[in-house]
Amino acid sequence: MPSRAVLPPPPPPAAIRSWPDRPSLLADRAAVLGQLVRLHVGGGRLALLLTWGGVAALGWAAVGAALIAFQESLDPISDLVAVVLAFAGIGLLVPAAVFFGLGAARARKVRVLLTAWGALDRDPDRDPLLRMPGLGLAWLLVSCALCAAGLFTCVAVPASATPGEDTYGLVVLGMGAGLCVWITGLTGAVTALSHRRWVLRVLTAPAPAPVRQGEAAGQAG
Repeated sequence: MPSRAVLPPPPPPAAIRSWPDRPSLLADRAAVLGQLVRLHVGGGRLALLLTWGGVAALGWAAVGAALIAFQESLDPISDLVAVVLAFAGIGLLVPAAVFFGLGAARARKVRVLLTAWGALDRDPDRDPLLRMPGLGLAWLLVSCALCAAGLFTCVAVPASATPGEDTYGLVVLGMGAGLCVWITGLTGAVTALSHRRWVLRVLTAPAPAPVRQGEAAGQAG
């Protein structure tokens, strides 16, 4: 499942900010952004994504094997094996689908918080550490490889199937597993590109103009 780490709150509105000075603001900003970046493109999250992608592919493989077993069933024992495989596959697919759904929603929240906290100020000393170029590249390369492998499988399996020799269950197994791999790769690619976009829009953009106390009071009124 997605990481259970509690997300930090958004930064307070300009009218009620209570940082005593800019160094205090930058320290809190760096701490929060460091946590958010780890939650977004950390190595642990990549490993979790790959794990649940593998679970989804394995679940679909079990469902495909169940279809093949039903089509080639010769006795009640074969039917029982097919039923067991089908339930096992569904038992793997359901939590994997829940993970991808909850993970996508959580990633959107993390990106909103990254933008909000990053917009507070700029920190030339600590901001470069948040760019994570190595991890970002790892996310992108792994994701592109998965997308290519999944797309190839989805196309190659039905294209190479021979009518009368290859069962529909085998085609469903290959295409479904390939689709699971492709979705996993697409999720990772979106994550990598969104992190890169955040780096370019927030960390490398000019610092925002400071809000004066009088202006903040006027905005609050």
